[in-house]
Amino acid sequence: MNTIFRKSMLSVAGVAFAGGVLAGPVAHLSHSVDTRPVAVTVQADKPDVSKLIPHGTQGEQSRITLNDEQIGNVKAIIAATKKAGLPERAAVISIATSLQESKLENLGHLGDMNDHDSLGLFQQRPSSGWGTPEQITDPEYSTTAFLKGLQQVDGWQDMPLTDAAQTVQVSAYPDAYAQWEQQAADLVGQYWNS
Repeated sequence: MNTIFRKSMLSVAGVAFAGGVLAGPVAHLSHSVDTRPVAVTVQADKPDVSKLIPHGTQGEQSRITLNDEQIGNVKAIIAATKKAGLPERAAVISIATSLQESKLENLGHLGDMNDHDSLGLFQQRPSSGWGTPEQITDPEYSTTAFLKGLQQVDGWQDMPLTDAAQTVQVSAYPDAYAQWEQQAADLVGQYWNS
Protein backbone atom coordinates (compact mmCIF):
# COMPACT_ATOMS: atom_id res chain seq x y z
CA MET A 1 0.00 0.00 0.00
CA ASN A 2 1.52 3.35 -0.89
CA THR A 3 2.41 5.85 1.83
CA ILE A 4 0.00 8.62 0.78
CA PHE A 5 -2.94 6.23 0.59
CA ARG A 6 -2.02 4.68 3.98
CA LYS A 7 -1.76 8.10 5.65
CA SER A 8 -5.07 9.14 4.12
CA MET A 9 -6.75 6.01 5.41
CA LEU A 10 -5.26 6.51 8.90
CA SER A 11 -6.51 10.13 8.90
CA VAL A 12 -10.00 9.06 7.84
CA ALA A 13 -10.06 6.47 10.63
CA GLY A 14 -9.41 9.21 13.16
CA VAL A 15 -5.86 8.22 13.94
CA ALA A 16 -3.01 10.68 13.77
CA PHE A 17 0.23 9.71 12.14
CA ALA A 18 3.17 11.69 13.39
CA GLY A 19 6.80 10.91 12.80
CA GLY A 20 6.08 7.23 12.32
CA VAL A 21 4.37 6.92 15.73
CA LEU A 22 0.66 6.30 15.97
CA ALA A 23 -1.18 8.53 18.45
CA GLY A 24 -4.74 8.38 19.79
CA PRO A 25 -7.84 9.84 18.17
CA VAL A 26 -7.58 13.34 16.79
CA ALA A 27 -9.70 15.82 18.73
CA HIS A 28 -9.90 18.42 16.00
CA LEU A 29 -8.90 18.41 12.36
CA SER A 30 -7.89 21.81 11.09
CA HIS A 31 -8.41 20.74 7.47
CA SER A 32 -11.13 18.78 5.77
CA VAL A 33 -10.47 15.20 4.80
CA ASP A 34 -11.60 13.85 1.46
CA THR A 35 -13.52 10.68 2.31
CA ARG A 36 -14.34 9.67 -1.24
CA PRO A 37 -13.09 6.19 -2.21
CA VAL A 38 -9.65 6.18 -3.77
CA ALA A 39 -9.22 4.21 -6.98
CA VAL A 40 -6.00 2.28 -7.09
CA THR A 41 -4.75 0.89 -10.37
CA VAL A 42 -2.87 -2.37 -10.06
CA GLN A 43 -1.17 -3.67 -13.15
CA ALA A 44 -0.57 -7.40 -13.31
CA ASP A 45 3.10 -8.24 -13.41
CA LYS A 46 4.40 -8.87 -16.89
CA PRO A 47 6.42 -12.03 -17.34
CA ASP A 48 10.13 -11.66 -16.64
CA VAL A 49 12.01 -11.05 -19.92
CA SER A 50 14.82 -13.31 -18.74
CA LYS A 51 12.28 -16.15 -18.63
CA LEU A 52 10.84 -15.29 -22.04
CA ILE A 53 14.19 -15.00 -23.86
CA PRO A 54 16.75 -16.70 -21.61
CA HIS A 55 19.42 -16.97 -24.34
CA GLY A 56 18.80 -13.66 -26.08
CA THR A 57 17.58 -13.60 -29.65
CA GLN A 58 19.57 -15.31 -32.38
CA GLY A 59 20.14 -13.50 -35.65
CA GLU A 60 18.03 -10.81 -37.24
CA GLN A 61 14.47 -10.59 -36.02
CA SER A 62 11.35 -10.41 -38.17
CA ARG A 63 8.07 -8.78 -37.20
CA ILE A 64 4.64 -8.64 -38.78
CA THR A 65 1.51 -6.65 -37.96
CA LEU A 66 -1.21 -8.92 -36.63
CA ASN A 67 -4.93 -8.75 -37.35
CA ASP A 68 -7.71 -9.69 -34.92
CA GLU A 69 -7.74 -13.34 -36.03
CA GLN A 70 -3.99 -13.67 -35.46
CA ILE A 71 -4.26 -12.01 -32.03
CA GLY A 72 -7.07 -14.46 -31.22
CA ASN A 73 -4.72 -17.30 -32.14
CA VAL A 74 -2.00 -15.82 -29.90
CA LYS A 75 -4.49 -15.80 -27.03
CA ALA A 76 -5.54 -19.39 -27.83
CA ILE A 77 -1.90 -20.53 -27.75
CA ILE A 78 -1.34 -18.79 -24.41
CA ALA A 79 -4.55 -20.28 -22.97
CA ALA A 80 -3.55 -23.80 -24.07
CA THR A 81 -0.08 -23.29 -22.59
CA LYS A 82 -1.56 -22.23 -19.26
CA LYS A 83 -4.05 -25.11 -19.35
CA ALA A 84 -1.13 -27.51 -19.86
CA GLY A 85 0.52 -25.98 -16.78
CA LEU A 86 3.57 -24.85 -18.73
CA PRO A 87 5.54 -21.62 -18.23
CA GLU A 88 5.64 -18.52 -20.41
CA ARG A 89 8.73 -19.82 -22.25
CA ALA A 90 6.64 -22.65 -23.73
CA ALA A 91 4.20 -20.03 -25.08
CA VAL A 92 7.08 -18.05 -26.61
CA ILE A 93 8.37 -21.17 -28.39
CA SER A 94 4.85 -22.06 -29.55
CA ILE A 95 4.03 -18.59 -30.86
CA ALA A 96 7.40 -18.23 -32.63
CA THR A 97 6.85 -21.64 -34.24
CA SER A 98 3.38 -20.66 -35.39
CA LEU A 99 4.68 -17.32 -36.71
CA GLN A 100 7.16 -19.23 -38.86
CA GLU A 101 4.80 -21.98 -39.95
CA SER A 102 1.62 -20.03 -40.69
CA LYS A 103 2.09 -16.38 -39.61
CA LEU A 104 -0.40 -17.27 -36.84
CA GLU A 105 -3.12 -18.08 -39.37
CA ASN A 106 -5.13 -21.25 -38.94
CA LEU A 107 -4.53 -22.56 -42.46
CA GLY A 108 -6.72 -25.14 -44.11
CA HIS A 109 -5.70 -27.14 -47.15
CA LEU A 110 -3.95 -24.81 -49.60
CA GLY A 111 -4.23 -27.00 -52.70
CA ASP A 112 -1.06 -26.93 -54.82
CA MET A 113 0.53 -24.47 -52.38
CA ASN A 114 0.20 -26.97 -49.52
CA ASP A 115 3.32 -28.58 -48.10
CA HIS A 116 2.10 -32.18 -48.33
CA ASP A 117 -0.95 -32.33 -46.05
CA SER A 118 0.14 -29.64 -43.57
CA LEU A 119 -2.66 -27.75 -41.80
CA GLY A 120 -3.38 -25.28 -39.02
CA LEU A 121 -1.30 -22.90 -36.95
CA PHE A 122 1.70 -25.22 -36.75
CA GLN A 123 1.39 -26.82 -40.20
CA GLN A 124 0.98 -30.23 -38.63
CA ARG A 125 0.33 -33.22 -40.88
CA PRO A 126 -2.44 -35.77 -40.37
CA SER A 127 -0.30 -38.32 -42.23
CA SER A 128 2.44 -37.84 -39.62
CA GLY A 129 0.13 -38.62 -36.72
CA TRP A 130 -0.63 -35.10 -35.45
CA GLY A 131 -4.40 -35.71 -35.59
CA THR A 132 -7.32 -35.42 -37.96
CA PRO A 133 -7.66 -32.34 -40.18
CA GLU A 134 -10.48 -31.14 -37.88
CA GLN A 135 -8.28 -31.54 -34.80
CA ILE A 136 -5.22 -29.92 -36.35
CA THR A 137 -7.22 -26.86 -37.38
CA ASP A 138 -8.50 -26.39 -33.82
CA PRO A 139 -6.07 -23.91 -32.18
CA GLU A 140 -6.33 -25.45 -28.71
CA TYR A 141 -5.82 -28.99 -30.00
CA SER A 142 -2.91 -28.09 -32.29
CA THR A 143 -1.18 -26.09 -29.56
CA THR A 144 -1.64 -28.89 -27.05
CA ALA A 145 -0.22 -31.37 -29.59
CA PHE A 146 2.79 -29.10 -30.17
CA LEU A 147 3.31 -28.69 -26.41
CA LYS A 148 3.16 -32.46 -25.85
CA GLY A 149 5.89 -32.81 -28.47
CA LEU A 150 7.89 -30.05 -26.79
CA GLN A 151 7.63 -31.72 -23.40
CA GLN A 152 9.17 -34.87 -24.88
CA VAL A 153 12.31 -32.93 -25.76
CA ASP A 154 14.82 -33.37 -22.94
CA GLY A 155 15.96 -29.97 -21.68
CA TRP A 156 13.70 -27.90 -23.93
CA GLN A 157 13.52 -25.22 -21.21
CA ASP A 158 17.27 -24.63 -21.53
CA MET A 159 17.57 -24.82 -25.31
CA PRO A 160 17.70 -21.94 -27.74
CA LEU A 161 14.22 -21.48 -29.22
CA THR A 162 15.15 -22.64 -32.70
CA ASP A 163 16.56 -25.93 -31.37
CA ALA A 164 13.48 -26.67 -29.27
CA ALA A 165 11.07 -25.80 -32.08
CA GLN A 166 13.05 -27.75 -34.68
CA THR A 167 13.18 -30.86 -32.52
CA VAL A 168 9.39 -30.91 -32.43
CA GLN A 169 8.68 -29.71 -35.97
CA VAL A 170 11.50 -31.33 -37.98
CA SER A 171 11.46 -28.51 -40.54
CA ALA A 172 13.47 -28.25 -43.73
CA TYR A 173 14.45 -24.77 -42.47
CA PRO A 174 15.51 -25.39 -38.86
CA ASP A 175 17.01 -21.96 -38.19
CA ALA A 176 13.97 -20.01 -39.38
CA TYR A 177 12.17 -20.13 -36.02
CA ALA A 178 14.76 -17.91 -34.32
CA GLN A 179 13.72 -14.81 -36.29
CA TRP A 180 10.35 -14.68 -34.48
CA GLU A 181 11.58 -14.93 -30.89
CA GLN A 182 11.37 -11.23 -30.02
CA GLN A 183 7.87 -10.76 -31.42
CA ALA A 184 6.72 -13.97 -29.72
CA ALA A 185 8.17 -12.79 -26.39
CA ASP A 186 6.53 -9.38 -26.83
CA LEU A 187 3.16 -11.05 -27.47
CA VAL A 188 3.47 -13.30 -24.43
CA GLY A 189 4.47 -10.28 -22.34
CA GLN A 190 1.42 -8.40 -23.60
CA TYR A 191 -1.22 -11.13 -23.35
CA TRP A 192 -0.07 -13.63 -20.69
CA ASN A 193 -1.95 -11.85 -17.88
CA SER A 194 -4.89 -10.54 -19.89
